[in-house]
Amino acid sequence: MNVMTRGNRVRQGDVDEFDEGGDSKDVRKGPSQRAADVLVTILTTFSILFIIVTFPFTVWDCLKVVQEYERAVIFRLGRILKGRAKGPGLFWVIPWLDDIQIVDLRTISFTTSRQQVLTADLVPLSVDAVMFYRVLDPGLWVTRLADSHLATHTLAETTLRTTLGMYSLADILARRKAVAQRMEEILYDTAMGWGLQVERVELKDVSLPLSLQRCMALEAEATREARAKVIIAEGEVKASRALKEAASGMSPVALQLRYLQTLTSSASDHTSTLRYLQALTSSASDHTSTVVFPWPIDLLEAFALQ
Repeated sequence: MNVMTRGNRVRQGDVDEFDEGGDSKDVRKGPSQRAADVLVTILTTFSILFIIVTFPFTVWDCLKVVQEYERAVIFRLGRILKGRAKGPGLFWVIPWLDDIQIVDLRTISFTTSRQQVLTADLVPLSVDAVMFYRVLDPGLWVTRLADSHLATHTLAETTLRTTLGMYSLADILARRKAVAQRMEEILYDTAMGWGLQVERVELKDVSLPLSLQRCMALEAEATREARAKVIIAEGEVKASRALKEAASGMSPVALQLRYLQTLTSSASDHTSTLRYLQALTSSASDHTSTVVFPWPIDLLEAFALQ
């Protein structure tokens, strides 16, 4: 009878306990397990004696070197050796008993494939992102995942779709940094169990459908036009108030002087009397000409506002 529990496996005659890190530790060894341990000890002892006897011919196969940015995870007869991964530099192995897997500790970056996302306000988007990560625990990285890089890429893509589905279009466009930080937090919690550290996540490109882009452009244009009309209207109101205040405080003498100043400024715009006369007698087809008729101010008093 087999009994399966979370994190533990119990079997008659041979009991192994598995912790959450995936490493096994013996609780009570059955006869078969004890016999296997004895066999491993015998093979390891004879291998070491053989290496000593055949020294220095076999020593060259027993010495391995890994770079500063690499670590070696060693499996001896199928079981991972206790302790930290080997490296960097020189270390010793038994070639016919040990299986070595080299893990790169440098930061790895990749771009997710373009994902079709539906936002919280039901707007379809086409999004891709960039993720930077590195291996912290080579043992977990090797033993937890069958295809480590594929699993990491798949996790990043699914997290991208899930996270963007929680935000509206306006939030995604205006708070891209906050959205990326939220993705980084979700990826960090999951990746730590795989021996990874997520260093940075950035949204690379956010694309909208062409029809939605046209609608947003028309909306923005209409908003700008309405704002411009409001500004013009407010300016006219302020100008009319200023003119009213100026007219209310102007005396008849000041009005006469202002009238003469206007005539002088209009005449000064013409470089010669000939051009001034041409402006007075311009043809009807010339709509840009300015015609000025001097008018006695006394005749305007009858039309003055009281």
